[in-house]
Amino acid sequence: MAKELREWVASEAKDLRKKSVRWLSESHFFRDPARPKHSDPSYFFSPADGVVLYQRVVDPEEPLVSIKGRDLTLRDAMRDPFYDRRSLVVGIFMTFFDVHVNRVPYSGRLSYRELEPLDSYNRPMLPVERSLLEDLRVDLSEAEYLRTNQRVLNRVVAPRLGLAYHILQIADFDVDSVTPFCLKQNQPCRQNERFSQIRYGSQVDLIVPLSPRHDFEFVQRPTMHVEAGIDPLVRIRERSPRRA
Repeated sequence: MAKELREWVASEAKDLRKKSVRWLSESHFFRDPARPKHSDPSYFFSPADGVVLYQRVVDPEEPLVSIKGRDLTLRDAMRDPFYDRRSLVVGIFMTFFDVHVNRVPYSGRLSYRELEPLDSYNRPMLPVERSLLEDLRVDLSEAEYLRTNQRVLNRVVAPRLGLAYHILQIADFDVDSVTPFCLKQNQPCRQNERFSQIRYGSQVDLIVPLSPRHDFEFVQRPTMHVEAGIDPLVRIRERSPRRA
């Protein structure tokens, strides 16, 4: 259930922050709790548990975020110089305390492509996690990982909507392990079923190209904590024939 960041830290993260890193990494991190499978074609659901960092509508070459005075565009994030669709983007930061199993936001056929890091090592995500858990705010001034780290770009073709959307998984500093549950490409996937896991801290972005057939509307707002498969991120409304 979506909660304000302050409420989530006070109610769910507070006691976990007292636990040792060893206990968290061995006994808590790999949990995969049973959840109801919601199915509602009027929404894109969250692909990840975590905190909404940003949600924007951007052109491919338009700045998505600015990090130390350097703009990061959607093409940069996707590592695709040919991506040409104006898109909605929702960035979700998974803290060390979150469930790290990712789920399908909308039914379709799933393919994936692993993208190597741009540097020898992944950049740490800890400064962003500290700003969320300690300062209760989003601070992306140290978010170099958005530019450099290893990532998997998942593409889901959704025939019902007549478009293909993307789920971008970004790995953390010391693990660089994004683990798809099925290695088959172009596999059928149902809304909110489990499809992958990123080990330890990480980020997942939902990228949805604008459509002439549908209107899209953000449901959450930045700093909300959401849960994969439970909380919707984007509402879908079909346009009338005249508007389309």
